[in-house]
Amino acid sequence: MTAGEPAGGHVRPISVTETLVAGAEIVTAPAKLEMTAEEAVTQLYTIHYRSLVRLAALLVRDEPTAEEVVQECFIAMHDGWHRLREEDKALSYLKQAVVNRARSVLRHRSVIDRNAPKPAPDMPSAEQGAMSLLERSAVIRALRGLPDRQRQALVLRYYADLSEAQIAEMMGISKGAVKSHTARGMSSLRVVLEQTA
Repeated sequence: MTAGEPAGGHVRPISVTETLVAGAEIVTAPAKLEMTAEEAVTQLYTIHYRSLVRLAALLVRDEPTAEEVVQECFIAMHDGWHRLREEDKALSYLKQAVVNRARSVLRHRSVIDRNAPKPAPDMPSAEQGAMSLLERSAVIRALRGLPDRQRQALVLRYYADLSEAQIAEMMGISKGAVKSHTARGMSSLRVVLEQTA
């Protein structure tokens, strides 16, 4: 027996966790946390927030979502601080929580992507629709500038989808005249549209 050692050879536990010795049976009591939840979370947040966000961003591939994930983990740690048995495990707990929440975000995204309505293959995008509208407006302006016969021949041929014989009958002219008006009209349109492009 050394100096300062209690009689009977029993040594007083020095660790944060108190060990009670009862005969041959050892019982471990829960550790008492020395910091409050506010103190611990503030300290961990100050030191580790950026590195945890970088970890989450690598997993979820987007920084705003990564920040949300990390903030939710800090909130959960604050709420569950009383259940944490050892303060030195807090960072490990946070890292694991970040990984788990990031995986949950990814699973949620995959479910949304899988169930999102798919646009019809022939449906134009908004950009295509806007460009088409601009082009159509330019064509209509150019058509208005053509002589009447050329404009009528083009409209009946390409918008009404009539044959040359039908156009000739409607306009009261020969098929040859329809071909001539259509060709001249197309040529004039091409020149006007190339100038506005």
